[in-house]
Amino acid sequence: MNRYQQLADDMARRIAEGTLRPGERIPSVRHACRSQNASPSTVLQAYALLESRGLIEARPRSGYYVRSRLGQTLAEPPVSRPGTDATALTVSDFIFDILDSARDREVVPLGSGFPSPELFPLDRLARALAVSARRLDPWRSVTDLAPGNDELRRQIALRYLSAGVSLSPEEIVITSGAMEAINLCLQAVTRPGDLVAIESPAFYGGLQAIERLGLRVIEIPTHPREGVDVGALAEALDRHPIRACLFMLNHQNPLGACVPDDRRRELVSLLARHDVPLIEDDVYAELHFGEPRPLPAKSLDSAGQVLHVSSFAKCLAPGYRVGWVAAGRHARAVQRLKLSTSLGTAVPLQAALADYLHHGGYDHHLRRLRQALASQTARAIAAIERHFPPGVQLASPRGGYFVWIALPPGADALALHRQALARGISIAPGPIFSATRGFNQCIRLNTGHPWTDASERAVATLGTLIRAQCGG
Repeated sequence: MNRYQQLADDMARRIAEGTLRPGERIPSVRHACRSQNASPSTVLQAYALLESRGLIEARPRSGYYVRSRLGQTLAEPPVSRPGTDATALTVSDFIFDILDSARDREVVPLGSGFPSPELFPLDRLARALAVSARRLDPWRSVTDLAPGNDELRRQIALRYLSAGVSLSPEEIVITSGAMEAINLCLQAVTRPGDLVAIESPAFYGGLQAIERLGLRVIEIPTHPREGVDVGALAEALDRHPIRACLFMLNHQNPLGACVPDDRRRELVSLLARHDVPLIEDDVYAELHFGEPRPLPAKSLDSAGQVLHVSSFAKCLAPGYRVGWVAAGRHARAVQRLKLSTSLGTAVPLQAALADYLHHGGYDHHLRRLRQALASQTARAIAAIERHFPPGVQLASPRGGYFVWIALPPGADALALHRQALARGISIAPGPIFSATRGFNQCIRLNTGHPWTDASERAVATLGTLIRAQCGG
């Protein structure tokens, strides 16, 4: 870790612990140089990093001050309280209708599920792809079928090792994106009619996969900051024949919640006692705003019951559709399902990503990406604080690029979606994240695109529409 990152992390820790409080002035650059034995450029880099994370702000001719925490002026939404009965899903057509609106490039993409492609090293990846295609051994069309390219799986295993997870490349199956991995995992551990535990709200792609496979769901109460309620899950496991869990423990979509380490240990232990597999959708793990990276549940798994799913789509290569699953004791079943459905993932893309991970400065790219997302999220939340009416509640994320908002009484997210779209703005209304089409007073906004005047105007327009709905 570079010296400026160490200084930034030390300051961030003091802010998190309350030693430095919102509104207080932090040490001047000159004072920090003396006390930390650092150069002015190092201190300025550290302060720029803290500013990009939304932790401090520069005031003209006054210095740097601790910023009010993201969304601090807004109340946090309550823990969700879904019903306790199993549900058969009929949500796919409804979700597709909503999501089609987010594809228009002329629309301000606050409803998109993707970050801006401008944030990724696509030129460098294209060069790696061209080189890989020229050098490609024709036999790779056979040898790189499932479980996938050996070097790419080795590089992914090294990434796990750097995150504190020791596993063999043999456990890893390369897939065509995280969605295929989730589908394969569900097929490996369930049968049609089985019951799957999900968060409430939950990622709509998981809901669609569960519906397609003829499974039912039980929704588990979920905290907007600390994620799935492990106590409620324990009660559900005692009452229902749950065959698998599909959870996001890091920067959950749509809430942005991150399960604390002690709850994570409790969760893995609970599922081990019940012999219930956990499909851990961890596509946002690399997009944390602070240090260190949250640990995956996979790091606590001694029984091979965690199927850890991730992808390069959100952190490196959107559009390449290359993901993977570290499937534990279910790896062979997942591999066979992959072979029987699509044989393998595009061979040149696997080779190009393996080359980039080996030579391309992935960690440098991730640092820049995290800084950009943290800065964009801070600006989006500040705009929401300025433009949205009283009574709005906001789940303040610690990573990723989504903000979950509970609207005041009288608001209608589906109507707001239609009204906003007519004005060239997309949003993601809450019902697409629910097995029962709940959360109609909630919306998810995307902060993964550079913040522009158009973004600011879009949030102001949304604020006006919400006030009109709520009679204000």
